[in-house]
Parts: sequence; C-alpha cells; structure tokens
Amino acid sequence: MKETISRIEERFEVLRRRSGLVIAPIVFLAVYSFPVQGLTEQTQALAALVGFIVVLWLTEAFPLYITGLLVPVMLILLGITTAQKAFAPFADPVMFLFLGAFVLARAIQMHGLDKRFAYTVLDSRFVSGNPSRIMFAYGAVCCIISMWISNTATTAMMFPIGLAIVSMLYTKEGNRDRERYATGMMLMCAFASSIGGLATPVGTPTNLIGLGFIERQLGRHIQFFEWMTFAVPIVVVMFLFLFFYLDLLTGIGKKRIDGLSELLAHEREKLGPMTLAERNTLIAFGVTVILWILPGLLALTLGDRHPVTTAYVKQVPESVAALLGAVLLFFLPSRNEPGEKKEYVITMAHAVQIDWGVLALYGGGITLGHIVFETRLAETLGSQLIGIIPADGWGLIAATSFMATLTSELTSNVSSANMIVPLVIVLAQNTGIQAAVAATMASSLGFMLPISTPTNAIVYSSGYVPLNKMIAYGFVLDIAGFFIIVAGTLLLVR
Repeated sequence: MKETISRIEERFEVLRRRSGLVIAPIVFLAVYSFPVQGLTEQTQALAALVGFIVVLWLTEAFPLYITGLLVPVMLILLGITTAQKAFAPFADPVMFLFLGAFVLARAIQMHGLDKRFAYTVLDSRFVSGNPSRIMFAYGAVCCIISMWISNTATTAMMFPIGLAIVSMLYTKEGNRDRERYATGMMLMCAFASSIGGLATPVGTPTNLIGLGFIERQLGRHIQFFEWMTFAVPIVVVMFLFLFFYLDLLTGIGKKRIDGLSELLAHEREKLGPMTLAERNTLIAFGVTVILWILPGLLALTLGDRHPVTTAYVKQVPESVAALLGAVLLFFLPSRNEPGEKKEYVITMAHAVQIDWGVLALYGGGITLGHIVFETRLAETLGSQLIGIIPADGWGLIAATSFMATLTSELTSNVSSANMIVPLVIVLAQNTGIQAAVAATMASSLGFMLPISTPTNAIVYSSGYVPLNKMIAYGFVLDIAGFFIIVAGTLLLVR
C-alpha cells in the first residue's frame, strides 16, 4: 500500500531548483539590457532584480530565506537604495508580531498543549468511534490549531495521530474502503491545516504579508478581530465543503470503528493531568488572544472613533500584544517545587528555536515591495497591464485570485503572496482592499501537488495518498476555494 516519492518527481524537483541558477541570471541580464520606456537606469536595474528574485522564489534554487536576505544586499550593491532604507523593513512592527506569535507557538508545542486539545476533542462523546465524525473532528482540530500556529507545525503534530487511527483500519490488506478512508484522513490533515491558517492574521505568513502591503501601500490597517470577521466565515464554508466531499468520496459507511475510542482514551491518559507549564502557557496565550481581539470588541461596543478605542489601537497594536504574551512565558513558572531551582515556561534556549527563516524571507519580501512602490516601478509596470486585467470590481478580484491560486501550486504560498499582492494594489482602483485580501487568501490555496506546500508533502510521505488522488481532490478544493474566497470577499470585506 505505501508508496514513496517517485524518481520522476525527485528528478523534477532537482531540475526545477537547478534551472533557477541558470534562468535567474539570464532574466536579470535580459531585463537590464532592454530598457523600458519611462524607466530610469535605477528603476531598470530594480526591474531586473525583481525578475531575478521572482525566478529564485519560483524555482527555490536557494532556500527561500536566503533569497529573502539577498534582496537588501542586492539593492545596496546595485545602488538602487541606501543600506538604511534596505534594512529598515526588517524592523517593521509585523516582524515583531511574527516573533511573538512564533515564541507562543513554540511553548504550546513544547509542553504538549496542542496534543492535549487534539486528544480531548477526538475522544469526546460526539465522535464515539464513528468514522465520519472522526474525520470531521480530526479536520476541525487541525483547522482550529492552525489558526494559531503554522500550518506545517499543525500537520506535523496531527499527522501521527491520523496515522494511529488509520493503522487500526488495516486489519485486512487490500480493503478498498479502508484505503479510501486512509487517503481521506491524510488529505483532511493537510487541507484542513491550510484552510485554518486563513482565519487569523497569524495563522499563516501569507496573511501577514498581505496585511503589510495593504497597510503600507493603501494606508488601511485591518485589525486582528476585523480580519476574523470575514475570514472565519470563509474558513467555515471551505472546511464544511472539504468535509462533505471527502466524506462522500472516501467515507467507510460504518457507524463505528471498534477499538478506536479505547486507543484515543489511552493516548489521552498517557498525557496525565495538566501540568503547571501547560496551564501557564494557556494563560499567556489567552492574554495574547484577548489583547488581539479587544480592539474589535471595543469598536463594536463603543464605536471605531471612540477615544478609548483609538487610544487602545494606538498603544497596544498586534505586535505589542504578541510580544507581551511571549514575554509572560519567561516569567511564568513551569515548576515551582520547594527546594528545587525555579524553572520557567520557556527559556531563551527554547525561544531561539523558532523559524527565523520566515522572518528573513518576510523582511526581504516587504523590502522589495517597498522599494518597488517608492521608485514608482510598480506604477509603471501596472500601467502596462491595464486593459489586459480588469482594473476594478469582481473582475479584478477574480483575475488576481486566480493568478494567486495558480502560482501557489507552482511555488510556495509566501512567494505567491509577495508576487501577486503588490501587483493587485497597483491595478486596483475602488476595490483595492477587497482585491488585495482575496489575493492574499488565494495565495494559501494550492492543494494539488506534494510540492505545493509542506503540509501536502508531509501527508504524501505516508504512502496513503496516491499522487493522482491528491491532484484530483486538490483540484476540486482549489476550484471551490477560489469561488468561496471571491464571493466571501465581495460580500464580507468592506
């Protein structure tokens, strides 16, 4: 039953990465050598650098964070901007929102709070060993957890739990019902984790990238709670669609799987009672979430322009809230027994184990985007596309969402957002915010291939997901997600 990644796929990946080392310099020289009317020598060099970086992102010739760090270096070496301007975006407030959220996620994983939540839901009376309910609950847990920690981390954590459930079905080899259900469970893990990341600004890096471009280029700050008011309904609709079509196509049809409730109860018992470290991690996380959603609650009760609301938004932005929660972890004890050295929920040794590569990638992305707008290169290039892509209304939202969906299949979601969202902002007129939000969310689609996102690659490695099934089921979700995001954006985003 189990499969490994085929040699053809391995060769394609190697060829894709190596091709970038050749294509990127060629693109740079070609763009630099053929001047575009209206561009100065400086902006011509910037256009060449944009082509160079985009090719590296698409092909992943270098790790994405290395390419991100190349951006300010190349901007300075080419004389496009100064070192002060090139490195300034690395101190953007959103970078500290990332930092705080990553430290909180690290504590949640380190102390097993995510596993406790997962086993508690799966061992509930609602599930009761029913295959359809198991799939629903399993996907819901993946979806909810990925709202707060990375999609990849969520999938990596939930993947072994899914494997344990699936292994109970394989008492008889070759049973097609069991094979279909195993495929459905694995895809549910990957797809639900990716969908859940859309619900909050910190759920996936693409959300923060899009929000950063919207705030800097359109002057519109979308608050944490405000994002959730339109993103959560979109996520709910997408998840329900995912469950119903996976359950229809991969369900077993039985009312109960014997022994599954006992397995989940045993795993839950192994965790033991909630520790002091878990309780204090939950406190720090809860404080952060309250600080994130409080501006929205104040706006709903007091109004957007009330002095208390405006003062809070100014004094406690999302980045400060995230850092306050992270700092709490260093002061809350994980052990406090008499006669023993006091230990805290997280130490610096653990905190520095966060994904610094994402910060480097994001810093490079916003640096490039900022310089492209500052030099008016974006405006010049955007004017060339007027007449090809609709400049307003649902046509622009649909066209750019389609572009983001397509590029997310061929490259990372982060690269897709960095490429598509700035283009959307240049083209958009009255519907700039709607189009940018739609493109940001569509950049997190890309469900068809193992190379589209790490979540897909993780479950594909199980061998329970034939490539043709991932393509077929992923294609359906891509199409559905595209329509849900476009419709949801038009209806819900102001």
